[in-house]
Amino acid sequence: MLVVVTGASGLIGTALTRRLRAEGHQVLRLTRSRPTGADQAQWDPAAGQLDPDALAKADAVVHLAAKNIGEQLRWTARTKRELLASRVVGTALVARIMADLAGGSGPGPRVLLCASGVGFYGDRGDEVLTEASSGGSGFLADLCRQWEAAADPAREAGLRVVHLRTGPVQDTAGGGLPKQALMFRLGLGGRLGSGRQWLSWTSLDDIVGTYVHALTHEELDGPVNNVAPNPVTNAEFTATLARVLHRPALLPIPELGPKLVLGEAADEFLFVSQRAHPLRLLETGYRFQFPELEPALRHTLNRPER
Repeated sequence: MLVVVTGASGLIGTALTRRLRAEGHQVLRLTRSRPTGADQAQWDPAAGQLDPDALAKADAVVHLAAKNIGEQLRWTARTKRELLASRVVGTALVARIMADLAGGSGPGPRVLLCASGVGFYGDRGDEVLTEASSGGSGFLADLCRQWEAAADPAREAGLRVVHLRTGPVQDTAGGGLPKQALMFRLGLGGRLGSGRQWLSWTSLDDIVGTYVHALTHEELDGPVNNVAPNPVTNAEFTATLARVLHRPALLPIPELGPKLVLGEAADEFLFVSQRAHPLRLLETGYRFQFPELEPALRHTLNRPER
């Protein structure tokens, strides 16, 4: 299989590219920079530039490219526009090219796997969220709705489009875990606010595994909750990470401090509650490598049980 990957240099893209090649697939990476090898092709989503020939011989496209939300400490109006554009503009371009290829007589990819997020559901308390659950409110919910809708041209052309709604990835190579682990090692770790908010986490190994699964399972279509089957509350996450690192987690962090520093982003990142369930992945036979949090943390932090 020839798979085109955008965002191939990111945390997920790097690991997925490695896995696909290890399994004998060919990977063509789309890059904004000048290509340096035969496995790369240039594109410029902001300028609407993507040579259809780059996709014409591919079997599938995995679209991961987007500006990292976690790197934005505060959300200004400009920041929000940039975050939205980095998702919607690129997705729309890829979907349009794929639709054009599907409408012609030539070849073209038949499946689009597009990243999305559990932010789609907004703040939902203890409600169990499946792919059939409605969208929520807030900036991230609106962003995810527009992000997914941008792929409509490919869907309307009869192509299989899968939106993998991902939760926070627990890995030392990126995401929030390295910063959290550092705080715990310094003795500054603690639950956030009440600690009752649900975290729909996942491991990098399972992120890669689920993308490969979605590539090869034709019955997967539309939204897919790409999270572990056992979400935890923030209090449970805090206790587990402290246990894995053998560090205390005694002082809760009140909501006021993070909200003063981060503003709206604190509500949608730190204190939001999303209890998502990966129903579609389980129905189609995906077996999670790390269904429970503690083994996942021990694996990525290299902290085996004594």
